[in-house]
Amino acid sequence: MCSVLFKIFGIPIRSYGLMMVIGFVIGLLRAIRASQRYKIEASWISDLALIVLLSGIAGARIAFIALNLNTESFREFFAVWNGGLSFHGALIFGILATLTYTRIRKLSFLQCADLLSPSVAIGYAFARIGCFMNGCCYGAPTSLPWAVRFHENGIITPPSHPTQIYSALASILIFLILTRIEKFSTESESQKEKVGLVFISYLGLYSIYRFLIEFLRKGYSAKVWLLGITQAQWVSLLTIAACVIILLLKYQKLGSRGN
Repeated sequence: MCSVLFKIFGIPIRSYGLMMVIGFVIGLLRAIRASQRYKIEASWISDLALIVLLSGIAGARIAFIALNLNTESFREFFAVWNGGLSFHGALIFGILATLTYTRIRKLSFLQCADLLSPSVAIGYAFARIGCFMNGCCYGAPTSLPWAVRFHENGIITPPSHPTQIYSALASILIFLILTRIEKFSTESESQKEKVGLVFISYLGLYSIYRFLIEFLRKGYSAKVWLLGITQAQWVSLLTIAACVIILLLKYQKLGSRGN
């Protein structure tokens, strides 16, 4: 593992941070290109993406510390390299930031959320590669030939599941699925009625992946919380249920209109 890649004027350049930046840039370029499909100004999307990034980092840090007060402290809020981040916290704060920005700009929140969702998926894939390079978020011990020994906090793990790589591959698959859904929804004759489909699909697909991957992580890089599953799994279950209900109501409404 290689947490620190190199130093510039004595400042360490960390693998996780670098991969996050790369993921953000690629996601932003993708969003700018897709903005034409949604008829939204590219400059507005650039502003929104930066706001979502900063809000997401803040939310990720707040959620992580709040859920780990026995080992973390808000006094070390900015020392991200000594602590961790929660993606669900980033997601919540990112959504709130998007709601605020779209309200000010008088844009459609769901349309902007649809536009950004594939970019979030591909950015997340790069962030998980950063986790792999950092040696965190690994899985349970395994005898599989691609098992990896991770170095974290002075401890070398036994050969373990590289769940970070599984996560990156899953997110790339989610990205590809979302782009197909995006093409279907934006080129459809009933485009307005399908607004929000990409966003809801992302929440559902991410939650399914996260619920499953946590079975490999729990007890190792994810703490068991309630009834034998982790906090992330509980949030994922609630999100999946909400997405299913929303999609059923949405398609029921579309069906009734068609009749």
